[in-house]
Amino acid sequence: MLEKNSKQPNSRSCFLCGRGNSIGLKMSWYNDEKTQKVWSELVVPEQFNSYPGVVHGGVVAAILDETSGRALLLGNDDQLMVTAHLELKYRHPTPTNQPITAVGWIIKGGKKRARVAGEIRLADGTVTAECRATILKPPAGFFESHGWQEEKPYWKVYDD
Repeated sequence: MLEKNSKQPNSRSCFLCGRGNSIGLKMSWYNDEKTQKVWSELVVPEQFNSYPGVVHGGVVAAILDETSGRALLLGNDDQLMVTAHLELKYRHPTPTNQPITAVGWIIKGGKKRARVAGEIRLADGTVTAECRATILKPPAGFFESHGWQEEKPYWKVYDD
């Protein structure tokens, strides 16, 4: 069982974590400092299916992309990076309307480039999907030109 040492910030508009996104998943991530992993428990509603009862692969990819990248936020809520390369393996269907846990960790850290990984687990521990990703510090001006200054006040830890 992963420990809940501290909660990571959320935003307002993000599809995955945005508290103000009416169609988003409103995920929350927690740091487990002992294992150096981040994790989130969620239930994906049926509206995000591909086949009935199965989470769409693109939604699975989005969950893994965000979760693996958030591993770099362990101890530093402002080390935001962007994904340059994402490799996925779908091992089993990820079910809708059932609890799942997304877990992320760092393979190799860095201030400008990092390798991260993640997986989605069912309650019984079965891994339904996994990823490896290369994430990069975005070029100068990226955050300013993509509306981050307007969103930044909403980048904070919200109550559950």
